[in-house]
Amino acid sequence: MAFILSDNGFHDRFKPLSLTRSIADFRVGILTIREKWEKYLGERVYVRTEQYLQAKYNLANDEDCIVIPSVLLPDYNLAKEIKSLKSGRLVKDDFVLASVGANTSSSADAEYKGKVYMLKSLTDIFSYNGMEIVRDFELITSGRLTEKISSTNVVFGKYPLFVEKGCTVECATLNTNDGPIYIGANSEVMEGANIRGPFAMCEHSVLKMGAKMYGDTTVGPWCKVGGELSNVVFFGYSNKAHDGFLGNSVVGEWCNFGADSNNSNLKNNYADVKLWSYETQNFENTGLQFCGLIFGDHSKCGINTMFNTGTVVGVSANIFGAGFPSKYVPSFSWGGASGFTEYKLETAFEVMARVMARRHVEFTDTDKAIMKHIFESNPNYR
Repeated sequence: MAFILSDNGFHDRFKPLSLTRSIADFRVGILTIREKWEKYLGERVYVRTEQYLQAKYNLANDEDCIVIPSVLLPDYNLAKEIKSLKSGRLVKDDFVLASVGANTSSSADAEYKGKVYMLKSLTDIFSYNGMEIVRDFELITSGRLTEKISSTNVVFGKYPLFVEKGCTVECATLNTNDGPIYIGANSEVMEGANIRGPFAMCEHSVLKMGAKMYGDTTVGPWCKVGGELSNVVFFGYSNKAHDGFLGNSVVGEWCNFGADSNNSNLKNNYADVKLWSYETQNFENTGLQFCGLIFGDHSKCGINTMFNTGTVVGVSANIFGAGFPSKYVPSFSWGGASGFTEYKLETAFEVMARVMARRHVEFTDTDKAIMKHIFESNPNYR
């Protein structure tokens, strides 16, 4: 049987990050959710998402497949039980973990006895990131030998360090006392960087001189990162190359932070943080004391930008100027604390194509159609 990760019923909850991709392509830990399932199942995994996004993904025949919610985080036991499912549904506390074909009947449900982790909100991406780094680390490094790094580095701690081929790591401090550290292929850690695990740095990324990386942080592929990060997830292809702090945050792809940009991740009164919800069109209580920034794809900010606690920025926003911008910045916004105007679509397209070309990635007609849909589908999102 084929395996399908389905966004059905979850798309709105995970905007703005789901505006431009399936939830299956969210990076949590070292790998994306789809990459995790493919490794645990040993099979290719297909994706079912919103119609305007489906052109990015191949889809198997529904009649001969097992459908899995894309918010579900796999492990060996769960993958084994789902792979052995021949008919009916596998459930956990009335939540359907997997179903054969379009089966919606509860008459033949099998109850899963193990522990289940799934994304229920945007903040779970950074909240689960440390745990997922540890699980992904074991999944992709087990039985393999790490590459050796220069004696100029200081490495200590009880968890392992794993370095893939083609890396340059010089004069850095790597502390694995609280979790493992993973350095992806062809990446570079520059002089003076300090890293505490659990930490993951994916392929072709660069950690700038003097960077301070605290635990539960992931730097996705093709990123350039500096300054101070604590419990942050960069999906990939984004830059925060200069000093400044980001904490308890998620950054999409093709984003850029100007020098000395910072976010607050704790309110002055230590109260729980509220976060804008596309699903309810309101600010909802996260139940978290620490919550920073959610930053959609292709968004940018100028130098010295300050983000308030619990800020959500949509797709292709351009933020600049003094003061704190609003805690919800719609997609295709141009401006800052003094107000926003609409970012013209054709101008945004030109910037997207230019930015992606710098990483030798084409801005395709499919990409353009997705962005056009986001721009036109709901004026409240821009």
